[in-house]
Amino acid sequence: MASSEIDQKFLGKLAKAVEPDNPLLASVLFRILGLSINLSAQLIKARKQRRHDAAQVAAALDLTYHIIWLSREGLVLLQQYVLPMVGNYVELKVLAYKLRASFYHIFVLFHNTPPVSDMGGSTPEGQSTSTMPGLPPSRLDKGKGIARDDQDGNPSKGGPVAPPPGFGPVPPTAFLMKPGDYLPEAHRYFREAVQLADDLLWGSHSLRLSVKTEYAAFLYECVHDVESSRKLAKDTIAEVYEATEGIDNDMFNDACELVTVLGKMMKRGLGSNTTLRSKVQGSSPGGTQGTPRADHAEPANVPPGMI
Repeated sequence: MASSEIDQKFLGKLAKAVEPDNPLLASVLFRILGLSINLSAQLIKARKQRRHDAAQVAAALDLTYHIIWLSREGLVLLQQYVLPMVGNYVELKVLAYKLRASFYHIFVLFHNTPPVSDMGGSTPEGQSTSTMPGLPPSRLDKGKGIARDDQDGNPSKGGPVAPPPGFGPVPPTAFLMKPGDYLPEAHRYFREAVQLADDLLWGSHSLRLSVKTEYAAFLYECVHDVESSRKLAKDTIAEVYEATEGIDNDMFNDACELVTVLGKMMKRGLGSNTTLRSKVQGSSPGGTQGTPRADHAEPANVPPGMI
């Protein structure tokens, strides 16, 4: 995601690279990097809270507010200052397009209307208007509609008013961003980022792998297209094996981490007995590395949203 360590690494490296020629662009990239580091911690915490009891609802909702706010601010900086300035850069252009898709990925997970994930919908506020912030829990009143426990059918006691009929539930994050279906935009932005990565970067480039890894995660958890997610992961690993370009040690380690994640994505939903059969080539000695192996040791920290 916009919070993955590999994207953060490229943000810092590319911000330093452009600083002599474009200090404004560099300063914005550093600001997005700071947001990304903060966002990473919040997303990890949110995934750990996907299944929580009622006592944790308030904390989970506060966390969702924070995630949406950070993502919104990052997207504003990206759209206003970065995307208009990346025309003459290669890696930075791919990264910018990927970050735009990543921010929309987060909106789909936590803010989409209708919900497509249990990330933002795990709180009662994300499930029905009967538990909007400020409204007490509701119960069905034997076919007579919804009865409030604190009103006992007496409307004179007042209280918060639900949306008019036909308007549907209002997400609790509506005050931060306009509610809506962000899925089509996110899908379009991912396709644009993937196309750009294919056109500008070689098969084993870790930034190219980052784009495709998150797109595979998006297909799986938001589009719910399991077969396309598996196929993308499988094809991306094949492209890595077929790449002939040498890469340095740092990029080789990043590529190994992402190939491991993609290998897991290939097997999601297939059962524990499924085995990967692929053309695995060994690494070449020296200052540059060859193709990373799919059976490389599992990374300690898998990028949030990529598995």
